[in-house]
Parts: sequence; structure tokens; C-alpha cells
Amino acid sequence: MQIGKAGDPVSRICQAYPDRVEVRGRDLTGDLMGRVGFTEYFHLLLTGREPTEEQRFFLDLLLVAIAEHGMMRTNVAARMTLAADPGSLQGAVAAGILGCGPVILGTADECARVLEQAQARVAEGASPDEAARHVAEAIRAAGGKAPGFGHPVHRPVDPRAERILELVDAHAVGGSHVALALAFRDAVAVAWGRPLVMNVSMPIAAVLLDLGFPAATVKAIPLLARTASLLAHLAEEQERPLGFLMAGRAEDAIAYERDPEP
Repeated sequence: MQIGKAGDPVSRICQAYPDRVEVRGRDLTGDLMGRVGFTEYFHLLLTGREPTEEQRFFLDLLLVAIAEHGMMRTNVAARMTLAADPGSLQGAVAAGILGCGPVILGTADECARVLEQAQARVAEGASPDEAARHVAEAIRAAGGKAPGFGHPVHRPVDPRAERILELVDAHAVGGSHVALALAFRDAVAVAWGRPLVMNVSMPIAAVLLDLGFPAATVKAIPLLARTASLLAHLAEEQERPLGFLMAGRAEDAIAYERDPEP
């Protein structure tokens, strides 16, 4: 029994033929290989279009910004998985990716959604400040967390976020979504009663939306970036094993306690 509504039985991404591979209407070997870099190719795969120079520059920038952040829990899970099954590199990568939720990976996709909500209010006549204030107050009233704000390490600013915004200014690519992200910084401080650090997720979402990326594709950027990081950690794990050391330290950190007698 079919569940859900199916789309047209068509894919526009790729078709392999006996003598060639066609990707998004382009000849892989005759056109793309040797002409485009991987960032440009990723943009083409994701959107169906080759990027402008600014889209390529900022996609590169954001992939670099979000790829690596130390011994994250996702990297720890991947290393311990590889230690348990040294022949399953793909399984270890999958273990890390499966842990890439908003706490570890960031909330860029949630930021994109709140920016679009605020943008809809601007389209109805609100100013960016009014729109950001309305959305921030609604999140606060519902007991939610402000996506794109707060960080356990970086204070008083997230240097990655500040560098992205600095380069946005230098390249003059900031549009309505970047303006809303900046308005959210003030609106969140008022709604929460104190300044909160704008972390890297908010400018990632704002820049991507201003450069024409669909909101549904925003989460793909941190996922691709963290996959590169996972592969680096797993390459190091193969040379300098830490997985069992981490597992042992985890066991040592947790005390066993019997259930109370009924």
C-alpha cells in the first residue's frame, strides 16, 4: 500500500549511458571533469545550476567554517565505532552522521525557517526589527530556544559568525536575510533579557538564503562539511587509535548503582 503522495517519476540529477555519464544535463567527462571544482559541482548537484562566483566563494567559506570543531560527540562516536569494527569505515561515518542533530551540528536549517517567517512579515509591511521582535517573542513565549543563538564555548562572540558577517560586508552580498539575522541579535537580547551569542548557524542560513539557496538545502551544507571532518578523524583513528581509550574513560566516568529495594 502506497503511503503519501508520490511525485512525478522523474529525476533530473544523473543518468549513466554505455558511453557517457550525464549530470544535470552536462557531460561528466567531456565537460565537468577538469573544469569545475568540487564546491561548484556540489552546487550543481544540489541546485541544478552552476554557481556564480559569489555563490561559490561563500559556499566554500561556509563549508570551511562548519567542518571541524574538535573532539565533538559525533567524532567520538565515529572513532569508537571504527575501533569496534576497523573494516567498516562507512559504518563509522554513518555513526557520526546519525548523531548530527541540532545540538551538535547546529541549527542552520531552523534558522532558515525563522528567517523565512520573519521575511514573510516584512513582505506584509513590517520592518526587519518589528518582524524579528515578533518571531523572537513568539519563540520565547512558547518556551523554545532561539535558533542560532548561544554557544557553550564561544563567548562573547562566535569568531566564525563574525568572520562570515565581515566577509559578507566586504563582498556586499548581504540582503534582507542578513539584515534580519542582525535584527534577531537585538530582538533575542530583549526577549531573553540578556545578550546571547550569535553562533555560526544564523549567518550560515542568512547568507545562503540571500544567495538564492532554497531553505530546504541549508542543512546539506553542515552535513557535507562534517562528513569531511569525520573522515579526517577516522583517518587519524587508523593511525593513532583513541576509540577504545575514549570508551574506557566513559566507563570510568559512570558509576554503577543498584536499583533501590522495592
